[in-house]
Amino acid sequence: MALSHLSYINETNEGQSWERLEYLGDAVLELVLSEALYTLYPEEDEGFLTQRRSSLVNQTALARKARELKLGEHLFIGKGEEKNAGRNKDSILGDCMEALFGAHFLEKGYLRTKNMILALFKQELTISFVTQLDFKSLLQEFSQKNTPYLPVYKVVEERGPSHARFFTVRVSLKSYHSARGFGTSKKIAEQNAARSFTEKNGLMDELGHQA
Repeated sequence: MALSHLSYINETNEGQSWERLEYLGDAVLELVLSEALYTLYPEEDEGFLTQRRSSLVNQTALARKARELKLGEHLFIGKGEEKNAGRNKDSILGDCMEALFGAHFLEKGYLRTKNMILALFKQELTISFVTQLDFKSLLQEFSQKNTPYLPVYKVVEERGPSHARFFTVRVSLKSYHSARGFGTSKKIAEQNAARSFTEKNGLMDELGHQA
């Protein structure tokens, strides 16, 4: 069930899609990482912890984990999604990762699922310099030194009530893969987008040395 996309269920009329498991897995993932970050950063405030968590659980980050696990090869998707490269879509891969966390929780319990998630995100949780870098400024400097272009940031989605807005920002730079970031302000979303961009395009080491 955790590997079955709705498009596959609609075509075969067999079984259930991963949507309910995705809902559960999303909650489990947030709880595990919230607890981990709360423990790792005892001096940081709620805003920092929320930003760090959003950088770990957003669609781009989860899709990256799914690609590391070659999850796309094992999906059950409909013919239409197959033609549209559904096995490599961030949205599908990210949702499936959450569904797998939900399925693992139901079968193995919270503690074993927690240990599995912490092992999966060990690198992201323990690389302390990542949290200190101003990725937007570093990306700006990188583009000025290495390309004739500058990164362009665009708000592609804005949701939630006026007092609790949530933004999705896309950053693009010619000749590189664009990336998205999420946050409770445009500034945070742009920072997360810049970080996702550097990771997606394999620039983390260069920016780290640059810092």
